[in-house]
Amino acid sequence: MRIPLQARDLMAFRINDDRDGQAKDAHGAGERALGVGVQWQIVDTDLVKEFGHGGGGIAARGNGHNLEILASHFSLQIRERGHFGAAGGAPRGPEIQHDMTPLKIGERSDGAISAGVFCLRNGRGRRVEIQFFHVAVSQRLKRGNIGHGSICTKGHGHIKDDLTNAFHNSLRRAKDMTDKTSNQMWGGRFAAGPDAIMEAINASISFDKRMAAQDIAGSRAHAAMLAATGIVSDSDAVAMREGLLTVLSEIEAGEFTFSTALEDIHMNVEARLKDLIGAPAGRLHTGRSRNDQVATDFRLWVRDQLDAVDQALQALMHALLVQAEAGSDWVMPGFTHLQTAQPVTWGHHMMAYVEMFGRDLSRVRDARARMNECPLGAAALAGTSFPIDREMTAKALGFDRPCANSLDAVSDRDFALEFLGAASICAMHLSRFAEELVIWSSAQFRFVALSDRFSTGSSIMPQKKNPDAAELIRAKVGRIFGANVALMMVMKGLPLAYSKDMQEDKEQVFDAADNLMLALAAMEGMVRDMAARTDNLEAAAGSGFSTATDLADWLVRVLDMPFREAHHVTGALVAKAEAKGCDLPDLSLTEMQEVHGEITASVYDVLGVHNSVASRVSYGGTAPSQVRAQVARWKERLG
Repeated sequence: MRIPLQARDLMAFRINDDRDGQAKDAHGAGERALGVGVQWQIVDTDLVKEFGHGGGGIAARGNGHNLEILASHFSLQIRERGHFGAAGGAPRGPEIQHDMTPLKIGERSDGAISAGVFCLRNGRGRRVEIQFFHVAVSQRLKRGNIGHGSICTKGHGHIKDDLTNAFHNSLRRAKDMTDKTSNQMWGGRFAAGPDAIMEAINASISFDKRMAAQDIAGSRAHAAMLAATGIVSDSDAVAMREGLLTVLSEIEAGEFTFSTALEDIHMNVEARLKDLIGAPAGRLHTGRSRNDQVATDFRLWVRDQLDAVDQALQALMHALLVQAEAGSDWVMPGFTHLQTAQPVTWGHHMMAYVEMFGRDLSRVRDARARMNECPLGAAALAGTSFPIDREMTAKALGFDRPCANSLDAVSDRDFALEFLGAASICAMHLSRFAEELVIWSSAQFRFVALSDRFSTGSSIMPQKKNPDAAELIRAKVGRIFGANVALMMVMKGLPLAYSKDMQEDKEQVFDAADNLMLALAAMEGMVRDMAARTDNLEAAAGSGFSTATDLADWLVRVLDMPFREAHHVTGALVAKAEAKGCDLPDLSLTEMQEVHGEITASVYDVLGVHNSVASRVSYGGTAPSQVRAQVARWKERLG
C-alpha cells in the first residue's frame, strides 16, 4: 500500500542537557553530543477523513557510539498538526497520544535507532503498516561535521523516498543551523543551542542593529590594519573589506535577515561575511574581542549622534536669530513669577534662548572632544599579544588617539552618560520654551500665532487650535532624563571590566537620541513659522505698572534720592495709580507731586515702554541696540 507522506521536520540538534537538566559529556575524542529528531505527517486524504490529522516522531541524542531515545510517538487521533523536535525531551515537552512505538524514553542504542513497526486500524478494519528498520547516526563532530544517517522503510517505497531525502536534507540544514547558532562563537564550550528564554534575554540584535554602519566601519579599519601589520594576508584583508561593503549594502537595502540566534550585530555581520567570502571571515576577529568591538561601535554611534545634535541646535539657533533680529525693537512684557516685571524686547527674549541653546551646543562639542578616543584593540580587557597598530585604526576611524588603558576602554560608558546629560539639559531648555509657546498662544495672552503645521484642532470644538507640538516637546524631558537615570543605575555598581549589564546601555540612549532630535526639529519648525502679535505684546508691555522701576531709577538719577527712598516713593505712586484705575504714565504731574514735590515733567520721558527698553543699554540689556549687537555676535560664532 502506498501512503502519501510528508516528512515535515526531520532535524539534527545539539544538546547538552538530559531530561533532568543534568549535563552529560559526549563519548569519544573529538565528538559532541547530538540530538536527532524525525517528524512526519501522513497526508493521504482518505486517512485524514477517517482518523484526522496524523503524524509521528522519534528523537534521540548522544554520539556515534551511544544514542539515547528521548521520545517517540505516532498518532492519527489528533486534530491539529503536532510539533516535535528539540522539545521532545524537555521536562514539560509535548504530550504523547496513542504511542505504538516499541522505542521507549531512556532506551539506549549503539549507534542506531531501530524503530520497529507501526500498525493502525480503523473501525472498519482498514490496516496501515509502516516499518522502520533503523535511523543510523554516525557522529564524528570534531569540526562541526554533522555526519550521515539513513532511514529505511519496508514495502513502501514512496514513504522511504520521502523520509530518506528529507533526512539527508535535514542533516544539511542542521549543519547550517549549527553554524548559525548563537553558541557557535563559544566553540566547544557549549554543545547545545540556547534555551528560548536565554536567547530572548541575551540577544541584542533587535536594537543594536542600529550600529551596523559603525560596526562595519570598525571591522574594515581593523582588517586593513591586520594586513598592514602582517597578521593576515593582503588578499584576505581585501576579501574581508569588500565583503563587509556587500553586507552593508544588503543592510541598507533592507535585504539583510537579522537573526536573534546570532545574538548581536557583530555576529550577524560576521556570519553573513562568512557566507560571502568563506574562511577569511574567520580571521577578522584576530586581535580583538566583542568587548572592544561594541565599545568602538557605540562610541562611533554616539559621536555621530552628537554631530547630528550639533547641526540641529545650530539650525534652531539660526531660526531664533531671525526672530530676534526682526523683533529687536518690538516691546513685550518681561515676567518674574509670571507676573509683569519690566518691558523687554521680543528680540531680547529670543536671544535668551539662543544663549541657552548655545550652552547646549558647547556641552555637545565638549563631550565629543572628550570621548574621541578609540577602544579598538583593547580586546577583552588586557590588550592582545598580536602586533596590532592601534594608532592606525584610531586614525582610520577619525579618533584623536587610542584609549590608553584597555580595562577602562571596554568598561567606560561615560561618553554615553555625557550625551544623556547634555540631552537632558537641552530637553529641559526646549521644555521651557515650549511652555512659553503654550501660554503665549492661548486666548488669554495671544502673544504669538503658531502655524497650522504645528497645531491641531479639537474633535468637538471647531474654534480651537491646540499647540500639540509644543506640548509634546514639553513632555520629552521626562523621557530623556529617565534614560539618563536608567543608564546611571546600570553603571553605578559594576566592577571592572565588562559585565553583561552593559548591554543595557543602548536602548535608552537610542530612545533619548530619537526624541531629542525630534524635539529639536519640531521646535525649529515652530520658531521659523510663528508670528508675533506685536499689538498685543505692546499693550501687555505697558500693563501692570511695568515702568515702575524706570520711575525709581529716575528719582535716584535726577533727584539724587537714595534708592530705598526712591523705592518707597515709587510704591506710593503705584498705589495712587491703582486706586485711580490707571497706569503710571496716566497720573498727572500734580498727582505725582502730591507724593513728592520735587518730581518734574521730565519724568514722563522714562515712563513709556519704548523709552524704558531703549534706556537699558548695559551689556546684555534689552535695548534694541544691544539686541542687534548680540545677534551679530552669534551670527559670527555660528557662521
